[in-house]
Amino acid sequence: VSAGCIMMRKCHLNTCPVGVATQDPELRKLFTGQPEHVINFFMFLAEEVRELMAQMGFRHFQDMVGRRDHLGTQPVIEHWKARNLDLSRLLYNFDVPAGVAIHHCEKQDHGLDKALDNMLIEKSAAAIESGTPVRIETLVANTNRTIGAMLSGEIARKYGHDGLPDNTIQVKLKGSAGQSFGAFLSRGVTLELEGGGNDYVGKGLSGGRLIIYPAKAGNFAPEQNIIVGNTVLYGGIEGECFFRGVAGERFAVRNSGVTAVVEGVGDHGCEYMTGGVVVVLGQTGRNFAAGMSGGIAYVLDECGDFEHRCNLAMVELESIDEDDAPKDAKIDLTKDLTRHDARRLKDLIERHNSYTGSGRARQILDLWDQYLPMFVKVFPVDYRRALLEMQTSSQMEEREDVSVLAGE
Repeated sequence: VSAGCIMMRKCHLNTCPVGVATQDPELRKLFTGQPEHVINFFMFLAEEVRELMAQMGFRHFQDMVGRRDHLGTQPVIEHWKARNLDLSRLLYNFDVPAGVAIHHCEKQDHGLDKALDNMLIEKSAAAIESGTPVRIETLVANTNRTIGAMLSGEIARKYGHDGLPDNTIQVKLKGSAGQSFGAFLSRGVTLELEGGGNDYVGKGLSGGRLIIYPAKAGNFAPEQNIIVGNTVLYGGIEGECFFRGVAGERFAVRNSGVTAVVEGVGDHGCEYMTGGVVVVLGQTGRNFAAGMSGGIAYVLDECGDFEHRCNLAMVELESIDEDDAPKDAKIDLTKDLTRHDARRLKDLIERHNSYTGSGRARQILDLWDQYLPMFVKVFPVDYRRALLEMQTSSQMEEREDVSVLAGE
């Protein structure tokens, strides 16, 4: 608010009239916020806090810790939701013996010395120092959380977001990984997991590659079973993922640049997505694409009912036709997202099959002409308009350059 928000509650519509929550370049010109406005707000906030502390007789924050006698309960007790709560034991102001601390009694031990990443960092020393490719194999358990995060921190410390060349560090793991597997994974690191992931796989993914498939000794159909948990790829900005199996709810929520292939998702898939490409080779839950303002999703709609499970407030559904470009034409599939859908989709499914050995992907590729018409392209309306405007502007600049050269 101090930076200019007027609480229009249009953040999800890309129509913010003061240019705060929008990608529209014309609306962003209306933004008048300055760092000094936020600084000024916190100065006023600090002054008010000092006034309240003075009224209670405190000069420092530390002096207030544990002073339950200054907590008021009457306003809470009178509220109908808290009418039957008895807080007397919780707020009882007992006498604390001299020399006994009532806060920060001991230093918290986060157990980072036991993290699996310590071993990964040690074995990746040559790669981090000189870019020498390394390959590591190890077992994992669900007590191993945020695998790859500390390793990525070391890479970022030396190379920043640029990271390392693709596949410089390859880690093959086996087992059931704990939460946030591959979180913030840096460019140049590939984590291949034979087993399964928990919630928040690929959270904040920053350029790395994640490959997850079931144990080869399993006797179930991967495309019908969960392989990763909820909120996968939350806030991912770059990289790619290939999951041979179904993901939980809120898959790719707030994804802004990751490319991912999965064989099914739960409710709220691609929620608040602003960039990247997602391919779903199976069923989706309800409310797909809610608040999706950017990026593209390709969904296999075998039953023909995907439209009823998709939130159409900000997106449109399109069919996918075979690419009209010559088959031998060299095309950069990371650009011009308004075209080459069939070629981009097939390329990603082929890579998914190559990385995970997916039977589902193999089936689709073998019957490509039959399956292609079943795919639906989910395309945010404003995102398409922005891409077309950028494409038109780029073409005009190219024509101007050609005209200048011709004149010279």
